[in-house]
Amino acid sequence: MSSLIRQRITLPLLLAAALVGCAQTHTPPTSTSEAAPQASPCPKGTPEGARCLRGQDSAGSFYLIVVPAQWNQMLVVHAHGGPSLGEPKASRADEDIERWAITVRAGYAWAGSVFRQGGVAVRSAAEDTERVRRIFVQHVGQPSRTLLHGQSWGASVAAKTAELYAGPGMRSPYDAVLLSSGVLAGGTRSYDFRLDLRVVYQYLCNNHPRSDEPQYPLWMGLPVDSKLTPAELNARVEDCLATRKSAAQRTPEQARKLKMIVDVLKIPESSVAGHLAWATWHFQDIVQNRTQGRNPFRNDQVRYQGSADDAALNAAVLRYAADPAAAARFSEDADLTGRIAIPVLTVHGIDDPTAFVELESAFRQTMERAGNGARLVQVFSDHNTHSYLSDPTYVALFDALNQWVERGVKPTPASVAEGCKRAEATYGAGCKIRADYQPAPLEARMAPRQ
Repeated sequence: MSSLIRQRITLPLLLAAALVGCAQTHTPPTSTSEAAPQASPCPKGTPEGARCLRGQDSAGSFYLIVVPAQWNQMLVVHAHGGPSLGEPKASRADEDIERWAITVRAGYAWAGSVFRQGGVAVRSAAEDTERVRRIFVQHVGQPSRTLLHGQSWGASVAAKTAELYAGPGMRSPYDAVLLSSGVLAGGTRSYDFRLDLRVVYQYLCNNHPRSDEPQYPLWMGLPVDSKLTPAELNARVEDCLATRKSAAQRTPEQARKLKMIVDVLKIPESSVAGHLAWATWHFQDIVQNRTQGRNPFRNDQVRYQGSADDAALNAAVLRYAADPAAAARFSEDADLTGRIAIPVLTVHGIDDPTAFVELESAFRQTMERAGNGARLVQVFSDHNTHSYLSDPTYVALFDALNQWVERGVKPTPASVAEGCKRAEATYGAGCKIRADYQPAPLEARMAPRQ
């Protein structure tokens, strides 16, 4: 096997921590006046009577502000999921407010940035998130309370925003944080299983890349000059695994390979193709645009388990060791510290197929290590979806945060469940909160690394 594939770390791991200081430093939004947003027709799905404002901030981020007809004088600043790749488009905000129209229906003003750059760039997205809040205050008004909400990858952005602007000793512009379906283990842990997927998939299917195509290390995602399209990758997945077919329509070989991936990586059949795509183009973005072409991921010490022949699997899969400088650079941007000095409430579907519920265990450890475990309440819902849970669920969560901030009444999963049931009378059915649920450690879902 080539030295490229069997590479090993040649510098002490301690170097990774030292290199964090060399990574990109935090440059907060300036206090200079921002141009006023312009009145605009509201996107589809926006509650009737709402007022919509659009603009592009001084850093180039498009944004959308929505103020309901009956405003409760509170603001929700939203960090969207993704991350989206390519050039950001203003229309992304339309998709976000259509999904999160419940925020405006419940009386809150809503402000969301599209983020000035596409790709896996957490700190710059956090800066853009804070900038849209400042634009709201400057041109719409000072809300009586400001809640910060992040969804999916945007939950990581919102948590980073809170660390940067609502940390210990800071005068926080935010009163509390809601993190829903969050990718909250940090970039250097949350994406480990996607490298595992790449190497196990390649062991089984040998078509990403094909043997007659130029070979490259799989941590790269794709070479920078690759012409592979998502449709072409999906065709390769179907040829090998038939994930879009029923079990009865798969060949015995396709069924065997798919079962091995599910058993070893503990991901549902329905999400294999999606995670493989993210392990392709998101990894390409990380390596080419964030870590200067070097590898931030590792699987050199991982022992894979759950297949019919673990010895054969572990002997054959490609192995990679992380470059310490790349890992440090990626960590500085995408990992979390837990240094948040305001209330934090999280919600997660127990059977979320995209951001696994065990990520919440890692986030609790992060908050506890920072001494802020008492500021965190985690709620779990018996949903098997990622992008959205239900209208009454989010209303109850916002209400719980308001009670925590206003009256000092710290919520519990049981009290949120009760609030959700009350909200059903106005916002329809959809409460599935499991007050007794606790997720397993992240290592129970993803093969651990040192």
